[in-house]
Parts: sequence; C-alpha cells; structure tokens
Amino acid sequence: MKLYVIVPLCALFSLTQQAPSRDKCVCHLTHSEEAFPHDKLSTAEDNASKCNSNITPQKTLELESLLLGLERRLPQLEEDVSMLDREDDGELYAVVSLYVIENELLEIKQLIDRLNSTSGGHRRLTNDATKQLEDLRAEMQELETYDTMQVVKRQQENQRLKKDLEQCRNRLYPTAQPTQPPSSNCPHGQLVNITGPRVYTKGENPSNFKYGAWGRDPKPEAGKERWYWLVLLTSSNAFSNYVRLYSSLSSLIVGKSTPGNVQIHSSNPTTNTIQGPNVVLYGEALYYNCYNQDDVCRFNLTTKTVTTLQLPEGTRYNSKSNFCHLDECYPFTDLDLATDESGVWVIYTTKQDFGNLVLSKVEEGEPPTLGQTWKTSVYKQGVTNTFMVCGVLYATRYISTDIEEVFYSFDTTTGLERFDVGIFINKMTPNIYSLNYSPVDKMLHAFCDSFMVSYNVLFS
Repeated sequence: MKLYVIVPLCALFSLTQQAPSRDKCVCHLTHSEEAFPHDKLSTAEDNASKCNSNITPQKTLELESLLLGLERRLPQLEEDVSMLDREDDGELYAVVSLYVIENELLEIKQLIDRLNSTSGGHRRLTNDATKQLEDLRAEMQELETYDTMQVVKRQQENQRLKKDLEQCRNRLYPTAQPTQPPSSNCPHGQLVNITGPRVYTKGENPSNFKYGAWGRDPKPEAGKERWYWLVLLTSSNAFSNYVRLYSSLSSLIVGKSTPGNVQIHSSNPTTNTIQGPNVVLYGEALYYNCYNQDDVCRFNLTTKTVTTLQLPEGTRYNSKSNFCHLDECYPFTDLDLATDESGVWVIYTTKQDFGNLVLSKVEEGEPPTLGQTWKTSVYKQGVTNTFMVCGVLYATRYISTDIEEVFYSFDTTTGLERFDVGIFINKMTPNIYSLNYSPVDKMLHAFCDSFMVSYNVLFS
C-alpha cells in the first residue's frame, strides 16, 4: 500500500521541476550588421609589413654607390688615356698601359651592367610597391565602413587638431633649437662602401717578399703628384732600409723606377731603419716604426736625415701587441702609421690601456711631435688593420680567406664609437699586412702576401 503512494508522489515532483518558470524571460537578439572581417585586417597588416621590409634605405644607398663609382671611374680613364698619349714609348710601357686601360674599361662595363640591373630591380620594386599601396588603401577604406561608431574618423580628426594646435603654439612661443652634437667634417661625405680591387700586381717583386707597403704621398712636391712609393721588408720579412719611388702607376706595375731606391742606411736592420710593414709617406717624409724602439721615425727624403718621435711610456713594441686574427698574428705591427686629409696618425697600444687601441695625431716638424690623443674601447689583437679617413679611425677584422670587414670606427671630432660599420673588402689573397687610405685618389692601398692591391673608397 505504501509503495503505491510513494511512486506517484515522486513522479509528480519530477514533472513539477521540469516545468518552465513563469519568472524567466527569454530574448532573441538579431544583429543586422555584418561581422567584422578580422582575417582581412590581418592580411592588410601582413602586406604592410612585407612592403616595409622590401623598401629599405640600403637599396637607395646601393644605387648611389654605383653612380658614385661610375662618376669616379670615367675621369680616371680619361686621365690614363691622356698619359698613354704623352708617355707612349712603343714598347713594354705602352703594352702595360694598354693593359691597365683595358682593365679599367672592363670594370666600367661591369659597373654599368650592375647599375642597369639595379635600376631595373628598383623600377620593378617601385611598380610592385605602388600596386600594393593601392590595394592596401582600398582594403582600409573597406574596413572603415565597419566603424559605425566613427571611432577611427574621430581619432583622425583629433590628430589633425593636435597638429594644428602644436603649430599654433610654436608660432606664438618659438623654442630654441637644441644644440646638435659636433659631427665629422668630411668634404666627401660619409664612407659607405669599398669596391674593387682596381689594381692587383706584384710589380717588380721577383723575390716574393711577403710583407711591405705602398701608396701615394697625400702632400707631394710640385711635379710629383702622380708618384708612387714602395717599401719591401727584405730582411727576415720584418725589416727594410729603403723606399723605392715610381713616376706613375704604369711605372710601378712594370717596375720602371725613377729615381730608384732612396736609402735610409746601408745596413739592414740597424738603428732608425724600418721595422714592420706599417709605413706611410707624407710631405716628402717617410714615417715608420724605428727598429727595436717604441718610437716613430721620420725620414726626410730630401735631406736623407732621420728624426724620431717618442711615444708614451708603456707603449708596446717588438711584436708584443700585433694585429691578429684567429689563425695568425702579423709580426711587428705594434705601431700602425696612417694618413688622411689632415696629415699623419699613429695607432698603437700601451700597458696601461690593457691592449686597447690608442690613436694620436702626429704633428709635422723635425722632429715631429705628438699631438692630441684618443683612447678607444676596441681590443688591438681583435683587429687586423686600421686606416684613417677624414679624422675617423676605421678598423678591420678577418672574416674568411676572401673577405675582410671594416667593422669599427672612431670619430675624433665627436668621440663616437661604432662596432657595426659593416663594410666588406673583397680580398685577392688571405691576408692584408698593411692598409692605408690615400686622399689624393680616394683609394685604399693594401699589401697582401707579396701583391699590391688598391680599392676604391666610396662616399655618400
């Protein structure tokens, strides 16, 4: 009896729980507008990012560098052809001169081909970018139709109002311009690239002397503007006692020296002769590291006399702090001499500077004197070579047997150091034992495993 009563009561309770409550209200919302196309916005953002990555300042810089290179090469070719007309002897000299001109024509043709290729690439890039921008504009205009609250439009209006207000305020209360930091004053502009090589020869180096230096005098005597000089380390690949002079590049290549050797001393090595490959010629005087001393020697080619410049106490010499890379250190490169538009510089390191490069200006005179000095934060033995351009120190490092990188610069005007210069030099041999800039022809002259090599320096 009890069982029959319980079952209907449970069933009644279940039905009561499942019945809808009269206190609840159900609303149905119908959205008449389309859903915002997030996928289209994402695609537009991706396209804008790709467009930004394709158009970079480096592409414009590449074109400018090629144009500068062509602008420099054509006058040089005209000058070499004129020299051939003046100095043609109908023999070996003329043959070598024609060979030089032929190489210059080939390089100019390669430069024009690269220029045409780069210009064509830039035209295609411009057309593609124009089409992409038009598509992006259309897509953004379509996306703006979803902004029914006109948020974007009001933001744009606010930005315009802020800009107008700022311009009005500047007219009413003009502010003084902030003082700009001093910048390097180079008449050529900023160094942007190194191309070539333009010259690659052993000249008259029959004994294959591995180490040496060569170049031009940035401050020559009248009538010697086209002369070249050469120093070969003929004793133990470390020492020399003479400089050899040539009246032109063609003479250097064929080994027709005039006036020949200018001797510092009959013995090699001895006091005040040359030690190491880092040698420069400036104002008819040869500057170099004196044999077995931490001094700079100045050899006057006219009077045949030597004066010396004492470097600071603690200067490292005699292969105590050479230029190096992972596989090799270049012996007796403790002191590096360099020339630029302003004169002679010496790069070295001292015990108290813990192996970092120190740069000093060498003031002309007999004897020369040490001018202003700058200390850098680049480690000497992590560097393979240095050179100066317009008062800026540049340092190179070994990348591979084919590539050297100009990775560092120090501006003596601003004190600014950079470790991201990123200019690459195409090498003809694995090692560059000496490297110096010539402001006369805006070229780098390198001595590389018995070869004389020159490179074009391009400025912005």
